[in-house]
Amino acid sequence: MELHDVWFVIIAVLWTGYFFLEGFDFGVGVLTKLLARDRTEKRVLINTIGPVWDGNEVWLLSAGGATFAAFPEWYATLFSGFYLPLLLILVCLIVRGVAFEYRVKRPEEHWQRNWEAAIFWTSLVPAFMWGVAFGNIVHGVKIDKNLEYVGNFGDLLNPYALLGGLVTLTLFTFHGTVFVGLKTVGDIRERARKLSLGVGLVAAVVALVFLIWTQADNGDAKSLVALIVAVVALVAAIVVAQTGREGWAFALSGLTIVAAVAMLFLTLFPNVMPSSLNADWSLTVTNASSSPYTLRIMTWCAGIATPMVLLYQSWTYWVFRKRIGTHHIAADVAH
Repeated sequence: MELHDVWFVIIAVLWTGYFFLEGFDFGVGVLTKLLARDRTEKRVLINTIGPVWDGNEVWLLSAGGATFAAFPEWYATLFSGFYLPLLLILVCLIVRGVAFEYRVKRPEEHWQRNWEAAIFWTSLVPAFMWGVAFGNIVHGVKIDKNLEYVGNFGDLLNPYALLGGLVTLTLFTFHGTVFVGLKTVGDIRERARKLSLGVGLVAAVVALVFLIWTQADNGDAKSLVALIVAVVALVAAIVVAQTGREGWAFALSGLTIVAAVAMLFLTLFPNVMPSSLNADWSLTVTNASSSPYTLRIMTWCAGIATPMVLLYQSWTYWVFRKRIGTHHIAADVAH
């Protein structure tokens, strides 16, 4: 296997890790409107991800940095062609981080209510837009012979990509309900379990349609296996969640995301950004990659840094592993 193939796999793993971890972050943010009944319960939901949400975003930075260094042509075409949707995602992530920190800095109700609304919308919009972005990457966009994107923003809002956005939004929300069930106690845990059934069924329907569409367009035997794993894991997660075994349900919902993202990258390879105008104009792992020397240096750096990142992030999850409930929220910060 050539180094550019190795780095395609590494980038796929980084995006998979990001969607697995940030997926339940986004889901919990959406649930602040769908599940929480009062400000105290919103505080409980926010506290479930409070210690880990910023660490989860390290995977996004790593994926973006690896793409820039390993496949500069891909990075240039992607970030110039998808400028508006990626800028929207970036603004949402910035506002979302500020909202987490600033919500309880002042006691006024309107202050806290506005930041809570910001958390909801800046979780919902990226959860949807990531699906739109990857839907376009897999399906193909207007790239000319100079390897430049020549479409417009409207071209990105095609049926396949919009369906992809619904998949990530519903799947992340389901992932969030399972995570809330895993991390909370009391009534909010029971309601999260009940909500997971409805959200999970919607996610299963839209995901099945999207994955079958993807398989029909560019799939092979490997992607078909990934499709089957994703669907079976999602159905199993829905069933197991109703029995109160949240640990298994969370692992299965995570497996769903892993298998679905793996399928997208399997159907994409050896392209990194297909051209819908002419297949010969597509960006591939070969024509979009950096020099072999650059890739060798990156491989050594990744081999040293990755274990350290995994260790400290695993330690963080271990330290903050306990469940929380409304009785853990002090009165002076609940409102």
